[in-house]
Amino acid sequence: MINIERLLTIKKENLLEFSKTLEAEDISQLVELLTEKDDKLRYHSLLLLEHRSEEYDDVYPFWDIFCEKLKSTNSYQKSIGVMLIATNVKWDRENRIDITIDDYLRILDDEKPITVRQCIQSLGKIVTYRTNLHNKVANELISIDIMDIKPTMRKLILIDILNILLLIKKNDTSEEIDTYIFKALTGGLLDKKAIKQIELMSILKGDLIGS
Repeated sequence: MINIERLLTIKKENLLEFSKTLEAEDISQLVELLTEKDDKLRYHSLLLLEHRSEEYDDVYPFWDIFCEKLKSTNSYQKSIGVMLIATNVKWDRENRIDITIDDYLRILDDEKPITVRQCIQSLGKIVTYRTNLHNKVANELISIDIMDIKPTMRKLILIDILNILLLIKKNDTSEEIDTYIFKALTGGLLDKKAIKQIELMSILKGDLIGS
């Protein structure tokens, strides 16, 4: 079994390599530790499971547990569910994300902007592996009312949305996506630096805004 003291003292930059040494019982224990009150213990458990999921499919069997976290009243637990589901979509040969996606997208309405951001950012992994969900995800993102969001978070969340829409646009463009991107870039909420950032992301994703 994984050593709790070791888990608490391991440096963040070493977690990736450490994740490669995990055994089945370690993974099960880490999933249980996701509910721990100790922030560092819980966070390191999350990071280890994320790193593990990048290379191996042995975290995927806990999918249902992660789905239950989406319904938690605790925003941090919601975020854990969001991130671990997204990281394991690549292993989802059973297409369980097709059933999970509605609960997943409800997190976009969370009262905490940071949780909303984590959900949007994690959607990048989902749309990369699930083109069949592009329209659903795009429609949900476009329907977010930016003005309902805390003023200090509006620009950040808008940039997050645009980054995901650009990923989708690479394979499945639409008039609605093009219109949203155009209005976002010309609506005055984004400064010149942010607009250049979006334009650069557009180029890196193999697209030209407005094309």
